[in-house]
Amino acid sequence: MPDQGKRNIIEQFFANVGSILDGPSTWLKEKVIAPNQKDYPWYHKKFRRVPTIDECYTDDVVCFYEANSQYERDKKVDNEVVSILRERFEHCVLFERPDHVEKCTGILQEYEDALTNLFIKYGDLGAFQDVKKAYMKQKHRMIWERRHGPVGSGMKNNSQSED
Repeated sequence: MPDQGKRNIIEQFFANVGSILDGPSTWLKEKVIAPNQKDYPWYHKKFRRVPTIDECYTDDVVCFYEANSQYERDKKVDNEVVSILRERFEHCVLFERPDHVEKCTGILQEYEDALTNLFIKYGDLGAFQDVKKAYMKQKHRMIWERRHGPVGSGMKNNSQSED
């Protein structure tokens, strides 16, 4: 294997100029910045849970903003969970092709449950969603279920509700 050293004076010159220009920034990064920097993997970033919208006062704009930010982060997480479950189901179908109906049933059920829960929480809110609209949707759903039973089971008529 050839020698890794500098072959001629021009390479030595450019190596020296490069070390003069790059040396201070490399020293600063290795000796000052890196020892004082906390090393957090990107996937372990933790946000503290903030008060939900129902715990905020009506004039507390900062609380509304924090609750809305928390809502948006939770929505992104829920969308990623559904996306991962969909990918798992698609891979299972591709891998188990002739017998995929029997072997991928559990993954399909998990995916459908997650998709249903995602729609219950975030569906039919329109393009400009926020935490207040989602809270009102949840409140209206709870009132509906108290009066008429679970959503999708049909409405109770008066004779059933008196029993």
